[in-house]
Amino acid sequence: MSAKKAQTTLEFPGNKLLAALGGAHEKNFARLEQVLNVRITSRGNLVAVEGTARERAAAILKSLYARLEAGENITMAEVDAELRFTEAGRAAAPGAIRTSSGRVTRPRSPAQAAYLDLMRANPLVFGIGPAGTGKTYLAAAFGAHLLQERRIERIILSRPAIEAGERLGFLPGDLNEKIDPYLRPLHDALFDVLGDKAARLRDQGVIEVAPLAFMRGRTLSRAFVILDEAQNATSAQMKMALTRLGEDSQMVITGDRTQSDLPGGRAEGLDEALAILEGVEGVGIARFSEADVVRHPLVGRIVAAYNKKSGH
Repeated sequence: MSAKKAQTTLEFPGNKLLAALGGAHEKNFARLEQVLNVRITSRGNLVAVEGTARERAAAILKSLYARLEAGENITMAEVDAELRFTEAGRAAAPGAIRTSSGRVTRPRSPAQAAYLDLMRANPLVFGIGPAGTGKTYLAAAFGAHLLQERRIERIILSRPAIEAGERLGFLPGDLNEKIDPYLRPLHDALFDVLGDKAARLRDQGVIEVAPLAFMRGRTLSRAFVILDEAQNATSAQMKMALTRLGEDSQMVITGDRTQSDLPGGRAEGLDEALAILEGVEGVGIARFSEADVVRHPLVGRIVAAYNKKSGH
């Protein structure tokens, strides 16, 4: 038999989960065939894989099947995640975290796995990179995980509300209603990992939202703090935020240095913090690139095209 026709056959415990493994109209199999240039056929509880990348495809199929056995759902995003991990020499996406009783979040790229590892090991972590790389989403998921494990008592979400400026006080409604437009991406991430529980926790004050300016003078104990869009923080604001960290607390600061709304487009507070704190014990820095974009594949190409034009 030629190398081209060499075949790897996988036998699974039953064909009930096999339908979910292939996906609707076997689109998951089709994705692997397209990317790895293999051929996948299934019969009963057997799956045969032909092609030079058959062992890589088989490793992905086994990892995805294990997730199905654990009660997780498989989408095209999970297939793409496994492709990223095996491309980096790893057979499965590690580091799953439970964010509520019925929800699990997994990293979808090696860079995301490293980011989660930094959050496990350091009280202060920076997630730096373009949109779509999962910086904010994974920070929210990790905060929800710590809450689920009862290692913290609350989650605090904050962003510099530059667009509002001095007008914030003139907007209608209470504080939450005034700043909701600026914190919506954080709400969306928490709702995604916590479900309907997110609204209840917010009503109870377990999840708190506040623009960066409202954190002045506070010491945040037993809290998980997410400072999002940190490229819009001034040097003074960044130092103020960093010194809010209290006992048994953790902070994740996310931002894209190329998207600052500060005068001159410079991410002054974020750049200064990175320069000062790199190498300091207890500080982790995760850097993402367009190769780590995990949204629609077109997003990665859009980011790369803009970076090429601007010379980043």
